Amino acid sequence: MEKKNMITILSTVVASIALLLCLILFKEEPSKRNKIIYNIKEEIEATKVNNKNNNKIDWKKENIVFLGDSITEIYPIKEIYGDLPIVKSGVSGYTTSDILKRMYEMVYRYNPTKVFILIGTNDFIYNGEDTKEKTVNNIKSIIEEIVKEKKKVKIYLESIYPVNHYLNPIMVINRKNDTIREMNNMMEEYCKSKDITYIDMYKELVDNNDNFNEKYTDDGLHPNILGYAKISQVRLTYLYGIKE
Repeated sequence: MEKKNMITILSTVVASIALLLCLILFKEEPSKRNKIIYNIKEEIEATKVNNKNNNKIDWKKENIVFLGDSITEIYPIKEIYGDLPIVKSGVSGYTTSDILKRMYEMVYRYNPTKVFILIGTNDFIYNGEDTKEKTVNNIKSIIEEIVKEKKKVKIYLESIYPVNHYLNPIMVINRKNDTIREMNNMMEEYCKSKDITYIDMYKELVDNNDNFNEKYTDDGLHPNILGYAKISQVRLTYLYGIKE
């Protein structure tokens, strides 16, 4: 079997295990999970009441897509955001190349008004030494394809999240925070040049040692429920137009 095929199979298995572990974790501590979900939903309601922009948002005309990989796939969207018009379009194990091959299924068919893009961490498994340039170029292509197809869409590009090798080196594999930071810097510069909103979620999730904060992850790669609460707090400011 070719090395590339073996890597593909390995990454698929790892992604599937990661998804299963996250689902099991969410079920193992229902009281803690429910409390965190309740708190973030309370914050959403408070944002609705206090946000001066809320009355200007016609939610019936909004179609919001969260685009990405397993981090998006296991994001408890409905539990956290309720009836907000959000679609999660994430597939476990997906890379930037996978999304480029399925733009209609993952983006266009939803006729989005806003797209939140979080992708790139799985590219480490496939791109090797070319990870930085190839991944960032693919992300640029994703954005440019969306803009070409949906000219009025608002795009939000999230930084790639940090990892924590100490928690689970088998899960993290060859991902490196040094490289992730460099990629994030490249993406931020691109966003500035194209007037695209860049969301630096890396700094929100990292600890003082430049690792994915153990408070927000259990496997070193995916957010836990507290991590998703933190992510949701940040995204709220963009969903409601508090930040642009």
